[in-house]
Amino acid sequence: MNAHLELISTARHFYQQGWMVGTAGNLSIRLPDGSFWITASGRSKGELSPSDFIHIYADGRVEKFSPDLKPSAETAIHQTLYDLFPEAMSCYHIHSVEANLVSRFVEGDSLPLPPLEMLKGLGVLEEKPHSTIPIFANHSQVSRIASEIQQRFRTTSPPLPALLIRDHGVTVWAPSPEAARNYIELVEYIFRYMVAARNVGSRE
Repeated sequence: MNAHLELISTARHFYQQGWMVGTAGNLSIRLPDGSFWITASGRSKGELSPSDFIHIYADGRVEKFSPDLKPSAETAIHQTLYDLFPEAMSCYHIHSVEANLVSRFVEGDSLPLPPLEMLKGLGVLEEKPHSTIPIFANHSQVSRIASEIQQRFRTTSPPLPALLIRDHGVTVWAPSPEAARNYIELVEYIFRYMVAARNVGSRE
C-alpha cells in the first residue's frame, strides 16, 4: 500500500479509538533512502488527505506540498528513533487516556508491566516476564525530549520498542507499518488492563 494511504487508514482507525482526538498524535513511515513521511501538524487525524504529509530527509531537510503545512511537533522524536534503530521503518505516537494515566502510576523513569500474554507480540517471550516501559518527562520543547531519549537509549537499550512521555502519550517504532499498528494496539490493551486492575483493587 502507498505510504500515504497506509498512514491515512491507520490514523483514521486510531482516531476512531479515541487515541488521536482533535489533531493530536503523529505517524510516520520511513523510506529506503532514510527519509520519512510524517503527518503534518494541525490536521485532524480522522480526516487526512494525501496532501497532509511532510517529507523529512535524512539530513533534516523538509519538503512539503503547500507552504501552510508545518511538520509535526514530534518530528524530532521520530528522527531520533530512526537514527537509533536502523531497522525501524515506522514510528507511531498517540495520545490516549490510558497512556497518560499509567504514566502516573510510578514516579520513576520506567513503568513495570504485568506479565500478560500480549507481551509476546512485543517480542517478550519469557514465561512470567518482568518487563518495563521507559518513561520520559514531558517538556514544552520537544527537542529536549528527543535529546533525552537519545542520551538514554544510547547507553541503555530499551526493553520494548515503546516509550511513554509522562502526561503526553506513547510512542512505538517497528520494522513495518503493520507491526507499528499492532504494537500500538498491544500496549494500549496492556494499559487498559492496568487501569482496570487498579480500579478493581481500589474497590476491594
